Amino acid sequence: MSPTPSSAFTRAGPAATLLLPAVFLGACSVIGGDSGCRDTEAELKRLAAQPLLAAAPARAAAPANYRSVGVSTACDGDSPGEPWLHADRLYAFPGKPADVIAHHTEAAAAAGWQIEHDPDPGAASVTVAGACWTKTEKDRHLLLDVDFNTGGWSPAPEVGKGIAYAVSVGSTADAGGGEEATCKR
Repeated sequence: MSPTPSSAFTRAGPAATLLLPAVFLGACSVIGGDSGCRDTEAELKRLAAQPLLAAAPARAAAPANYRSVGVSTACDGDSPGEPWLHADRLYAFPGKPADVIAHHTEAAAAAGWQIEHDPDPGAASVTVAGACWTKTEKDRHLLLDVDFNTGGWSPAPEVGKGIAYAVSVGSTADAGGGEEATCKR
């Protein structure tokens, strides 16, 4: 029988895994790193403070293995185009995806967000995978995304009998130029 790690180590492991990218992001900004992600700390903090990241439906909570994490931020600058700044929060919910979408649709509308529409007239960007809204704030085009595809999160969220979903607020690094953010479903 193999030894069992202490519960403190078990809880600290996922939190450390999530915090290390933020530490490295800060280090990259200081020592050079991706020039598109330099000096983005203030904007990442502003994104992390967006109220809709915490506007979860009743009974939603952080997954069991993410309870001490809260909001995470990152600047993704390795792909072509503008670097993407984002703040993300992961939730476990004992209901259905439609309940989550209905809640976030109401909260987003109350906060001045507009549902992002597909190129097909009359079709909103609400699918089985999630929903997406946009808003312009302080000359920055923001994208709010509710996503039920949480397979890219590591470690995988522990939700018991519920569902997992992520809420993300993002923007390009260059507020004044570049492409506007759009939903891709």
